[in-house]
Amino acid sequence: MAEQGTDRIRTRPAGSGRPLHETYDTALLDLDGVVYAGGEAVGHAVASLEAARNAGVRLAYVTNNASRTPQEVAAHLTRLGVPAGPADVITSAQAVARLIAERLPAGARVLTVGGEGLRVALRERGLVPVDSLDDAPAAVVQGYDAGLGWEQLAEASYGVARGLPWFASNTDLTIPTGRGRAPGNGALVEVVRIAAGGSPEVAGKPLPPMHRETILRTGARRPLVVGDRLDTDIEGAYAGEVDSLLVLTGVTDAADLLAAGPRHRPTYVAADLRGLLAAQPDVSPVTGGDGAGGGGAAEAFECGGWTARAGRDELLLDGEGAEPLDGLRALCAAAWSAAGGGTAGELDARKALMRLGLD
Repeated sequence: MAEQGTDRIRTRPAGSGRPLHETYDTALLDLDGVVYAGGEAVGHAVASLEAARNAGVRLAYVTNNASRTPQEVAAHLTRLGVPAGPADVITSAQAVARLIAERLPAGARVLTVGGEGLRVALRERGLVPVDSLDDAPAAVVQGYDAGLGWEQLAEASYGVARGLPWFASNTDLTIPTGRGRAPGNGALVEVVRIAAGGSPEVAGKPLPPMHRETILRTGARRPLVVGDRLDTDIEGAYAGEVDSLLVLTGVTDAADLLAAGPRHRPTYVAADLRGLLAAQPDVSPVTGGDGAGGGGAAEAFECGGWTARAGRDELLLDGEGAEPLDGLRALCAAAWSAAGGGTAGELDARKALMRLGLD
C-alpha cells in the first residue's frame, strides 16, 4: 500500500504501477456522490464497479446516511445495475447502534429521531426504539430522515436537556442531491444542540466506530476507501490508517482538494470510479530549479507533462499534458508541500485550474 511517511503528512498524491483494483482486496465505497446522486447512477459508476467485481474485488458500500435499511440500499443499487445484497452495505445506523448497545443493557429503550434504517439497526442490537419521553427512554439517538419535523427535534431536545445520553449516527452538515447540496444530519444535530446544549457521541465517518463497524462486517485486509468528501471519507481513511481514492463526482472540487490539510489529503485522485480500474501516475519532484528554496531543493512537481510549483501567492502550472487530472495531481503536490502540516488556502489556484478546465 502507499506510504505516507512516519509523520503521516502526505505531500503529494501517490502513484501505483498496478491498477488499484489489483492492489487492494476490498473497495469501501461511499454512496452519495460516488455511486449515485439524486437516486441516479453517477457516470461510469455501474460499468466500473462491474469490472472491479468481475476481477475479484470485494465491493462494500459504506454510507453515513442512516435513513434507509441495508436491504433498501442494496435493492436500490441492484436496480441501478450494481448487484448488491444487504451484507454488502454498512451504514452509520449500524455503527451507532453497536455503540449504544455497548453502553446500555439489552432491551433498553432509545428515543429515536431518524428513519427506518436507524430503527432496524437498533432492533438488531436488542434495543427498543421509541418516539416519546413518555416511554422512559434511556438515551437519545439522531439519524438523517428527510421526513423529520419540528416535533421530533423538539422531543430530542427535551431528552438531551434532561441529561439523557445523546448519540448521532453522523454529523455531515450537507448531503448531495440531484438539485445540489441539502441539509444533512449534522444540521439537524445542530438544531438540538442549540436548543439543549451539549454534544452527542458520534459513530459515523470519519470517526473510529464507523471504521470498526466496516472492518468487522467486511473482514477487509487491504481496504481502499473510495469517497467524494474530504471531511468524512478521506479523513476517515486517515484515522483508520488505510489508503483512499478521492473521486470528483460529489461534494469536493479541485479547489477544495488543493486547500486540504493533512487529515484530508487522499492517497489517490480520480475524476470518477474509472480510477478504481487504473494505475495511478507518479508525481515526481523536480530538483535544482529556480525559486526561494535554492540549493537543489525540490520546488516543482511533474506529472504527465504538467509541472506545478507554489509561487509567492499563487500556484503556477506549466507544460502541455494530455490529461487535466495529471495537472491537478502536480498542483496538489505543490500546494501540499508548501503547506506542510497546514493548509494551502492562501495560495490562489484560479488561473492554474482554469487552464485545466477544473475551475
